[in-house]
Amino acid sequence: MQFLLPETTVREAGIGPVVDIGEARAGTLILTLGITRILEKEHIDVAIWGSSDGVNFGTIPIAAYPQKCYCGTYQMHLDLSTRPDVKYLQVQWDAGRWSVGKGKPLFTLYMLLHAHEHEFAFAGA
Repeated sequence: MQFLLPETTVREAGIGPVVDIGEARAGTLILTLGITRILEKEHIDVAIWGSSDGVNFGTIPIAAYPQKCYCGTYQMHLDLSTRPDVKYLQVQWDAGRWSVGKGKPLFTLYMLLHAHEHEFAFAGA
């Protein structure tokens, strides 16, 4: 498990650090987006971008969460088997308000990267 974005408070669009995903890129990954603070009538869009060199991330994200407007933890599977070139990931977000009001949006969020582990649960076990 590693952070793609450590817990961060944001008030506008931004970009997280470039993260080398190392050996994790061999299969399916689980991304966990945590939103620990959000104000009423605000929304945030979070996308994940991939790169082979850590510099060029292209023009289209490799994954995106549906728009969020509540605190919570949200998981997404990211299958990189069709993208063996991706060695680096970066989180980007855009924050906004539904209503015209004073002040900028306010969010606190983080994102974790987990290597997918196959676990089997048996009924009655």
